[in-house]
Amino acid sequence: MVRLCVIEGDGIGHEVVPAAVQVLRALLPDIEIETAEAGMDTFIRTGSALPESTLETARACGAVLFGAAQSPSYPVEGYFVPGVRLRQELRCYANLRPARWLPVPTAKPDVDLLVVRENTEDLYLQLEHTRDSGETGVSEKIITRAATERVARRTFEMAMSHGREKVTIVHKASVLPQTDGLFRKVAFEVAKQYPEIETDDLLVDTAAYWMVKDPLRFDVLLTPNLYGDILSDMAAAWGGGLGLAPSLNIGDGVAMAEPVHGCAPDIAGRNVANPTACIMSVALLLRLHWNMPELADRVENAVRSVLHDGLHTADINHSAALSTTDFTNEIIARL
Repeated sequence: MVRLCVIEGDGIGHEVVPAAVQVLRALLPDIEIETAEAGMDTFIRTGSALPESTLETARACGAVLFGAAQSPSYPVEGYFVPGVRLRQELRCYANLRPARWLPVPTAKPDVDLLVVRENTEDLYLQLEHTRDSGETGVSEKIITRAATERVARRTFEMAMSHGREKVTIVHKASVLPQTDGLFRKVAFEVAKQYPEIETDDLLVDTAAYWMVKDPLRFDVLLTPNLYGDILSDMAAAWGGGLGLAPSLNIGDGVAMAEPVHGCAPDIAGRNVANPTACIMSVALLLRLHWNMPELADRVENAVRSVLHDGLHTADINHSAALSTTDFTNEIIARL
Protein backbone atom coordinates (compact mmCIF):
# COMPACT_ATOMS: atom_id res chain seq x y z
CA MET A 1 0.00 0.00 0.00
CA VAL A 2 1.34 3.43 -1.02
CA ARG A 3 0.89 5.97 1.79
CA LEU A 4 1.30 9.74 1.68
CA CYS A 5 1.20 12.36 4.41
CA VAL A 6 -0.31 15.54 2.94
CA ILE A 7 0.42 18.90 4.57
CA GLU A 8 -1.12 21.89 2.80
CA GLY A 9 0.56 24.52 4.99
CA ASP A 10 -0.32 28.18 4.43
CA GLY A 11 -1.54 30.39 1.59
CA ILE A 12 -1.71 28.80 -1.84
CA GLY A 13 -0.70 25.49 -0.30
CA HIS A 14 -4.44 25.03 0.28
CA GLU A 15 -4.95 25.18 -3.51
CA VAL A 16 -1.92 23.61 -5.18
CA VAL A 17 -1.62 20.61 -2.85
CA PRO A 18 -5.22 19.43 -3.42
CA ALA A 19 -4.57 19.84 -7.17
CA ALA A 20 -1.51 17.58 -6.97
CA VAL A 21 -3.44 15.05 -4.86
CA GLN A 22 -6.16 14.96 -7.55
CA VAL A 23 -3.55 14.10 -10.16
CA LEU A 24 -2.05 11.44 -7.91
CA ARG A 25 -5.43 9.85 -7.17
CA ALA A 26 -6.15 9.69 -10.91
CA LEU A 27 -3.06 7.48 -11.26
CA LEU A 28 -3.19 5.65 -7.93
CA PRO A 29 -6.85 5.47 -6.85
CA ASP A 30 -5.98 3.17 -3.94
CA ILE A 31 -3.33 5.47 -2.42
CA GLU A 32 -3.78 6.00 1.31
CA ILE A 33 -3.77 9.73 2.14
CA GLU A 34 -3.15 10.95 5.70
CA THR A 35 -3.66 14.68 6.27
CA ALA A 36 -1.64 16.70 8.77
CA GLU A 37 -0.93 20.35 9.48
CA ALA A 38 2.04 22.71 9.77
CA GLY A 39 2.82 26.37 9.17
CA MET A 40 2.06 29.80 10.56
CA ASP A 41 -1.70 29.26 10.74
CA THR A 42 -1.05 26.08 12.72
CA PHE A 43 1.38 27.95 14.98
CA ILE A 44 -1.18 30.67 15.72
CA ARG A 45 -3.87 28.11 16.48
CA THR A 46 -1.86 25.49 18.38
CA GLY A 47 1.36 27.17 19.49
CA SER A 48 3.51 24.87 17.31
CA ALA A 49 4.46 25.29 13.64
CA LEU A 50 5.07 21.54 13.40
CA PRO A 51 2.97 19.57 15.91
CA GLU A 52 4.27 16.25 17.16
CA SER A 53 1.20 14.54 15.66
CA THR A 54 2.29 15.78 12.21
CA LEU A 55 5.77 14.37 12.72
CA GLU A 56 4.31 11.03 13.77
CA THR A 57 2.10 10.88 10.68
CA ALA A 58 4.98 11.84 8.39
CA ARG A 59 7.25 9.18 9.87
CA ALA A 60 4.54 6.52 9.64
CA CYS A 61 3.85 7.24 5.97
CA GLY A 62 7.48 7.63 4.91
CA ALA A 63 6.41 10.02 2.14
CA VAL A 64 5.21 13.61 2.50
CA LEU A 65 3.71 16.21 0.19
CA PHE A 66 4.26 19.64 1.75
CA GLY A 67 2.71 22.79 0.27
CA ALA A 68 4.12 26.06 1.56
CA ALA A 69 4.54 27.81 4.89
CA GLN A 70 4.82 31.44 5.80
CA SER A 71 8.39 32.41 6.69
CA PRO A 72 8.56 35.85 8.34
CA SER A 73 11.82 37.76 7.89
CA TYR A 74 11.83 38.86 11.53
CA PRO A 75 12.00 36.86 14.77
CA VAL A 76 8.70 35.41 15.99
CA GLU A 77 9.14 33.86 19.41
CA GLY A 78 8.61 30.11 19.26
CA TYR A 79 8.21 29.97 15.47
CA PHE A 80 10.50 28.08 13.13
CA VAL A 81 10.25 27.23 9.45
CA PRO A 82 8.37 23.91 9.54
CA GLY A 83 9.59 22.67 6.16
CA VAL A 84 13.23 22.95 7.22
CA ARG A 85 12.53 21.27 10.57
CA LEU A 86 10.56 18.48 8.92
CA ARG A 87 13.40 17.71 6.49
CA GLN A 88 15.78 17.49 9.43
CA GLU A 89 13.48 15.34 11.54
CA LEU A 90 12.88 12.91 8.67
CA ARG A 91 16.61 12.91 7.83
CA CYS A 92 15.92 13.89 4.24
CA TYR A 93 19.56 14.75 3.67
CA ALA A 94 19.48 15.53 -0.06
CA ASN A 95 17.34 18.18 -1.73
CA LEU A 96 16.87 17.59 -5.47
CA ARG A 97 16.00 20.60 -7.58
CA PRO A 98 15.77 19.83 -11.32
CA ALA A 99 15.52 22.67 -13.82
CA ARG A 100 14.35 21.42 -17.18
CA TRP A 101 12.91 23.25 -20.15
CA LEU A 102 9.14 23.44 -20.29
CA PRO A 103 7.17 24.82 -23.28
CA VAL A 104 6.49 28.26 -21.84
CA PRO A 105 7.81 31.63 -23.08
CA THR A 106 9.91 32.20 -19.95
CA ALA A 107 11.96 28.99 -20.23
CA LYS A 108 15.33 28.51 -21.94
CA PRO A 109 15.49 25.71 -24.53
CA ASP A 110 17.76 22.72 -23.82
CA VAL A 111 18.24 23.49 -20.12
CA ASP A 112 18.33 20.20 -18.18
CA LEU A 113 20.25 20.45 -14.93
CA LEU A 114 19.95 19.18 -11.38
CA VAL A 115 20.99 20.96 -8.18
CA VAL A 116 21.63 18.56 -5.30
CA ARG A 117 21.76 20.43 -2.02
CA GLU A 118 22.93 19.03 1.31
CA ASN A 119 19.84 19.40 3.44
CA THR A 120 20.63 18.89 7.12
CA GLU A 121 23.33 21.33 8.21
CA ASP A 122 25.20 24.52 7.20
CA LEU A 123 23.55 27.76 8.36
CA TYR A 124 20.14 26.08 8.20
CA LEU A 125 20.76 24.53 11.59
CA GLN A 126 19.69 28.01 12.78
CA LEU A 127 22.27 28.15 15.56
CA GLU A 128 21.87 31.89 16.06
CA HIS A 129 22.22 34.27 18.93
CA THR A 130 22.78 37.95 19.58
CA ARG A 131 25.33 39.76 21.69
CA ASP A 132 26.21 43.36 22.54
CA SER A 133 22.66 43.94 23.78
CA GLY A 134 21.22 42.77 20.50
CA GLU A 135 23.46 44.91 18.32
CA THR A 136 25.34 41.92 16.88
CA GLY A 137 23.83 38.80 15.37
CA VAL A 138 25.85 35.58 15.20
CA SER A 139 25.09 32.41 13.23
CA GLU A 140 27.14 29.23 13.32
CA LYS A 141 27.93 27.38 10.08
CA ILE A 142 28.47 23.65 10.45
CA ILE A 143 29.75 21.27 7.77
CA THR A 144 30.57 17.67 8.70
CA ARG A 145 32.42 14.93 6.88
CA ALA A 146 29.60 12.44 7.48
CA ALA A 147 26.83 14.61 6.01
CA THR A 148 28.95 15.69 3.05
CA GLU A 149 29.99 12.14 2.23
CA ARG A 150 26.39 10.96 2.46
CA VAL A 151 24.98 13.57 0.06
CA ALA A 152 27.96 13.31 -2.30
CA ARG A 153 27.55 9.54 -2.59
CA ARG A 154 23.82 9.93 -3.27
CA THR A 155 24.62 12.55 -5.93
CA PHE A 156 27.10 10.40 -7.81
CA GLU A 157 24.86 7.34 -7.57
CA MET A 158 21.99 9.31 -9.10
CA ALA A 159 24.27 10.71 -11.78
CA MET A 160 25.27 7.17 -12.72
CA SER A 161 21.74 5.75 -12.71
CA HIS A 162 20.14 8.64 -14.62
CA GLY A 163 22.68 9.07 -17.39
CA ARG A 164 24.28 12.25 -16.11
CA GLU A 165 27.86 12.87 -17.15
CA LYS A 166 29.25 15.66 -14.99
CA VAL A 167 29.09 16.84 -11.37
CA THR A 168 30.19 20.34 -10.36
CA ILE A 169 31.05 20.82 -6.69
CA VAL A 170 30.11 24.33 -5.49
CA HIS A 171 31.76 25.98 -2.48
CA LYS A 172 33.55 29.07 -1.16
CA ALA A 173 36.65 27.32 0.17
CA SER A 174 38.81 30.31 -0.70
CA VAL A 175 37.19 32.24 2.16
CA LEU A 176 35.85 29.41 4.36
CA PRO A 177 38.56 26.70 4.27
CA GLN A 178 37.45 24.92 7.46
CA THR A 179 33.81 24.46 6.39
CA ASP A 180 33.49 24.82 2.62
CA GLY A 181 37.03 23.52 2.32
CA LEU A 182 35.94 20.34 4.09
CA PHE A 183 32.88 20.04 1.84
CA ARG A 184 35.07 20.34 -1.26
CA LYS A 185 37.66 17.88 0.02
CA VAL A 186 35.18 15.16 0.99
CA ALA A 187 33.14 15.57 -2.21
CA PHE A 188 36.26 15.06 -4.32
CA GLU A 189 37.18 12.00 -2.25
CA VAL A 190 33.80 10.48 -3.08
CA ALA A 191 34.15 11.52 -6.73
CA LYS A 192 37.27 9.35 -7.09
CA GLN A 193 35.07 6.31 -6.57
CA TYR A 194 33.05 7.25 -9.68
CA PRO A 195 35.63 7.75 -12.45
CA GLU A 196 32.91 7.47 -15.11
CA ILE A 197 31.55 10.85 -13.99
CA GLU A 198 33.49 13.99 -14.88
CA THR A 199 33.94 16.16 -11.77
CA ASP A 200 34.99 19.77 -11.40
CA ASP A 201 34.40 22.56 -8.89
CA LEU A 202 33.49 26.24 -8.86
CA LEU A 203 33.38 28.99 -6.28
CA VAL A 204 29.75 29.82 -5.57
CA ASP A 205 29.99 33.35 -6.99
CA THR A 206 31.50 32.00 -10.21
CA ALA A 207 28.77 29.34 -10.36
CA ALA A 208 26.15 32.08 -10.00
CA TYR A 209 27.75 33.99 -12.87
CA TRP A 210 27.61 30.96 -15.16
CA MET A 211 24.08 30.11 -14.05
CA VAL A 212 23.03 33.50 -15.41
CA LYS A 213 25.31 33.54 -18.47
CA ASP A 214 25.20 29.94 -19.68
CA PRO A 215 23.19 27.38 -17.64
CA LEU A 216 23.76 24.82 -20.40
CA ARG A 217 27.29 24.27 -19.08
CA PHE A 218 25.84 22.57 -15.98
CA ASP A 219 24.66 19.00 -15.61
CA VAL A 220 24.59 18.25 -11.85
CA LEU A 221 25.62 20.70 -9.13
CA LEU A 222 26.50 19.45 -5.64
CA THR A 223 26.29 22.18 -3.01
CA PRO A 224 26.08 22.94 0.70
CA ASN A 225 22.67 23.95 1.97
CA LEU A 226 22.61 27.73 1.54
CA TYR A 227 24.33 27.89 -1.85
CA GLY A 228 22.00 25.24 -3.21
CA ASP A 229 18.97 27.20 -2.06
CA ILE A 230 20.13 30.27 -3.99
CA LEU A 231 21.48 28.58 -7.12
CA SER A 232 18.45 26.34 -7.54
CA ASP A 233 16.13 29.36 -7.49
CA MET A 234 18.32 30.94 -10.18
CA ALA A 235 18.11 27.75 -12.20
CA ALA A 236 14.32 27.72 -11.83
CA ALA A 237 14.16 30.90 -13.92
CA TRP A 238 15.51 28.93 -16.89
CA GLY A 239 12.87 26.24 -16.36
CA GLY A 240 10.08 28.79 -16.64
CA GLY A 241 9.87 30.28 -13.14
CA LEU A 242 9.25 29.34 -9.53
CA GLY A 243 5.63 28.42 -10.24
CA LEU A 244 6.90 25.50 -12.32
CA ALA A 245 9.85 24.42 -10.16
CA PRO A 246 9.54 21.10 -8.28
CA SER A 247 11.76 19.63 -5.59
CA LEU A 248 12.16 16.41 -3.68
CA ASN A 249 13.88 15.93 -0.33
CA ILE A 250 15.16 12.38 0.02
CA GLY A 251 16.77 10.27 2.70
CA ASP A 252 17.11 6.55 3.22
CA GLY A 253 13.62 5.16 2.63
CA VAL A 254 11.89 8.50 3.16
CA ALA A 255 10.98 11.43 0.91
CA MET A 256 9.26 14.80 1.06
CA ALA A 257 7.95 16.41 -2.12
CA GLU A 258 7.76 20.17 -1.91
CA PRO A 259 7.14 22.86 -4.56
CA VAL A 260 9.76 25.58 -4.55
CA HIS A 261 7.48 28.60 -4.41
CA GLY A 262 6.30 30.24 -1.20
CA CYS A 263 2.81 30.58 0.21
CA ALA A 264 1.99 33.70 -1.91
CA PRO A 265 -0.55 35.29 0.46
CA ASP A 266 -1.32 38.00 -2.13
CA ILE A 267 -3.07 35.49 -4.41
CA ALA A 268 -4.17 32.89 -1.85
CA GLY A 269 -7.81 31.87 -2.03
CA ARG A 270 -8.36 33.26 -5.55
CA ASN A 271 -7.99 29.98 -7.50
CA VAL A 272 -5.27 31.46 -9.71
CA ALA A 273 -2.12 29.79 -8.33
CA ASN A 274 -0.03 27.65 -10.67
CA PRO A 275 -0.10 24.01 -9.44
CA THR A 276 2.62 22.87 -11.85
CA ALA A 277 5.45 22.89 -9.31
CA CYS A 278 3.43 20.83 -6.85
CA ILE A 279 2.27 18.37 -9.52
CA MET A 280 5.81 17.96 -10.87
CA SER A 281 7.03 17.40 -7.30
CA VAL A 282 4.60 14.50 -7.10
CA ALA A 283 6.16 13.18 -10.32
CA LEU A 284 9.56 13.21 -8.58
CA LEU A 285 8.03 11.29 -5.69
CA LEU A 286 6.69 8.71 -8.11
CA ARG A 287 9.98 8.37 -9.95
CA LEU A 288 12.58 8.51 -7.20
CA HIS A 289 10.83 7.31 -4.04
CA TRP A 290 8.08 4.93 -5.09
CA ASN A 291 10.05 3.68 -8.12
CA MET A 292 7.16 4.22 -10.53
CA PRO A 293 8.90 5.87 -13.50
CA GLU A 294 6.11 5.07 -15.96
CA LEU A 295 3.58 6.97 -13.85
CA ALA A 296 6.05 9.83 -13.40
CA ASP A 297 6.42 10.01 -17.18
CA ARG A 298 2.64 10.22 -17.58
CA VAL A 299 2.43 13.16 -15.17
CA GLU A 300 5.31 15.05 -16.77
CA ASN A 301 4.04 14.40 -20.30
CA ALA A 302 0.55 15.57 -19.38
CA VAL A 303 1.93 18.81 -17.94
CA ARG A 304 4.07 19.39 -21.03
CA SER A 305 1.10 18.69 -23.30
CA VAL A 306 -1.07 21.27 -21.56
CA LEU A 307 1.66 23.91 -21.62
CA HIS A 308 2.55 23.11 -25.23
CA ASP A 309 -1.05 23.86 -26.22
CA GLY A 310 -0.73 27.33 -24.71
CA LEU A 311 -2.91 26.65 -21.69
CA HIS A 312 -1.44 28.63 -18.83
CA THR A 313 -2.18 30.05 -15.41
CA ALA A 314 -1.94 33.78 -14.76
CA ASP A 315 1.75 33.77 -13.80
CA ILE A 316 2.60 32.60 -17.33
CA ASN A 317 -0.05 34.43 -19.36
CA HIS A 318 -2.22 36.87 -17.47
CA SER A 319 -4.40 37.83 -20.44
CA ALA A 320 -5.64 34.30 -21.18
CA ALA A 321 -5.28 32.43 -17.93
CA LEU A 322 -6.89 29.28 -16.65
CA SER A 323 -7.87 28.94 -13.02
CA THR A 324 -6.01 26.49 -10.80
CA THR A 325 -8.98 24.14 -11.03
CA ASP A 326 -9.30 24.26 -14.81
CA PHE A 327 -5.56 23.88 -15.36
CA THR A 328 -5.51 20.82 -13.10
CA ASN A 329 -8.48 19.30 -14.90
CA GLU A 330 -6.68 19.73 -18.23
CA ILE A 331 -3.71 17.78 -16.89
CA ILE A 332 -5.90 15.00 -15.50
CA ALA A 333 -7.73 14.74 -18.82
CA ARG A 334 -4.40 14.04 -20.59
CA LEU A 335 -3.10 11.41 -18.21
